[in-house]
Amino acid sequence: MEVASKLGPTYPLASLYVGDLHPDVTEAMLYQKFSPAGPIISIRVCRDIITRRSLGYAYINFQQPADAECALDTMNYDLIKGRPIRIMWSQRDPGLRKSGVGNIFIKNMDESIDNKALYDTFSTFGNILSCKVVSDEKGSKGYGFVHFETQEAANRAIETMNGMLLNDKKVFVGHFKSRKEREMESGSKASKFTNVYIKNFGEDCTDETLKDMFSAFGRTLSVRVMKDEKGRSRGFGFVNYGNHEEAQKAVDEMNGKEIDGKILYVGRAQKRQERQDELKRKFDQIKQDRNQRYQGVNLYVKNLDDTIDNETLRKEFAPYGTITSAKVMTDGTQSKGFGFVCFSSAEEATKAVTEMNGRIVASKPLYVALAQRREERKAILTNKYLQRLATMRSMPGTIIDSFHQSAYYITVPQVWMDCPTVTVERECDLSFS
Repeated sequence: MEVASKLGPTYPLASLYVGDLHPDVTEAMLYQKFSPAGPIISIRVCRDIITRRSLGYAYINFQQPADAECALDTMNYDLIKGRPIRIMWSQRDPGLRKSGVGNIFIKNMDESIDNKALYDTFSTFGNILSCKVVSDEKGSKGYGFVHFETQEAANRAIETMNGMLLNDKKVFVGHFKSRKEREMESGSKASKFTNVYIKNFGEDCTDETLKDMFSAFGRTLSVRVMKDEKGRSRGFGFVNYGNHEEAQKAVDEMNGKEIDGKILYVGRAQKRQERQDELKRKFDQIKQDRNQRYQGVNLYVKNLDDTIDNETLRKEFAPYGTITSAKVMTDGTQSKGFGFVCFSSAEEATKAVTEMNGRIVASKPLYVALAQRREERKAILTNKYLQRLATMRSMPGTIIDSFHQSAYYITVPQVWMDCPTVTVERECDLSFS
């Protein structure tokens, strides 16, 4: 960006990151909001390179660091289109963001605590680089993160706030741990578990019955059968032992055992997040295995006639090899005009593409190609867009030479008056006009 050099004297760049933006927020809206703080060099709302949809964050470059600091201090968590915006100093160095230095984790927060309340609570301990309460569509999930400029500030916050009451709830405040550190810690705890999870027993099972079944393996500290609102067993429960060896013995002896015609499942008790993470890993592995299994053998077929069903599709492609599946995609009972045919080998699939692409079936020419994953299709579209953009940029005299690539900008030449006249330039994506 060469805007500043054309405006006269140069100043230290003062860049702010503005996050949690409503999808409809534009550069013009941000200029209107932030310009009272001081002269602005440029505003950029970051967008998807293909869809041009907002990614929910922007960068604002002020001419003077003091003006950027003023905006950070006075406008953080203000509402734009009904959403509180989150402002931080722009930190492009991923090493600092990922190092964990100065980063703390807060959990067991009351749901009424939002980003602003968290910021106001912890800003007394030092300069904050970023602050966020993790939330979903239902609201706060009860935990968040604060990233301080220094480790000393983080240490002061932990020493003072850990175990304190915030809105009548005792919060935990500790050092942030990376996913790898948490997984290693979880693995260490998992190898020394004492709490056992039991499921698939009958409605008649009580705490006493469960204790009688599992007390043979060691001293039980607690036994609980989970019940519904009517007091009936939900078919699962927990037994906590005095040491790991006793718990492991219970798992080894009781898992898979038949009780009253039902096969028990007995295993290490897991926290909900741990179970969700494990299920996600299994799902991702299944997805990866499926993608590898279908790589080079799954065909995408479109422009299908409405009369073509699964069986007809299979018959049309059967001469080229062994078909493991053939499916026409439907909207209820109506064909959507495309489907998939999966062969047993890549050679068969390649032959089918060569022979069937463009062939007339039921009066319509088929389009047949190897099926692509969504990520692959998006990457191809991105490459095509960039190639088209590069071609346009290389054409002599084309207007796109004066624009920036990959984002919209407002660049603002400053006129030093109380009410400045502003000239706005917006990047145009000519390929999508």
